Amino acid sequence: MKIPAASDAAASPVLAGLPPIVSPKTVLLVLGSFPGVRSLELQQYYAHPQNQFWKILQAVWPEVPLPSGVDSYAQRCRWLLDRGLGVWDVYASCEREGSLDSAIRAPVANDIAGLQLPKLAAIAHNGGESFKHARHTRTLGVPVYQLPSTSPANASWSFERKLAAWREVLAAHKLVV
Repeated sequence: MKIPAASDAAASPVLAGLPPIVSPKTVLLVLGSFPGVRSLELQQYYAHPQNQFWKILQAVWPEVPLPSGVDSYAQRCRWLLDRGLGVWDVYASCEREGSLDSAIRAPVANDIAGLQLPKLAAIAHNGGESFKHARHTRTLGVPVYQLPSTSPANASWSFERKLAAWREVLAAHKLVV
């Protein structure tokens, strides 16, 4: 009986990321690492119900309710853009089983500079895996921040602590009154 070598094992599937949510009015670009399984299935950023991204932003901007409901994603994207926020990922594609950043293999980076955002004032990396690419985003000449990941895998930070960190960066760029 032949025991398969590690190189004989089937490779993880190559996954393609989501398009950016940006506009010429984008002031702050939030970069994640790569969408999780649920986000890829639904073709929506931060679609896992336990991810705190949308909940944090609603807490930052409570005066304008976050659109909700089954078909609300396009409205949520507009809601972000209306506040000067853009969203994308550092990876355009990668191999990965599951949703964990630690499982990402063979990543291909997105062309962040190619977005050409005229009002871009800062980049905020949503978590450590994304922040590994800060050296590349620093070349855009804007401040770069590492925010605590909104992922359910980041259980070491409380919601309140994450919210405070996110609010501080948004306030620094006049996106919070």
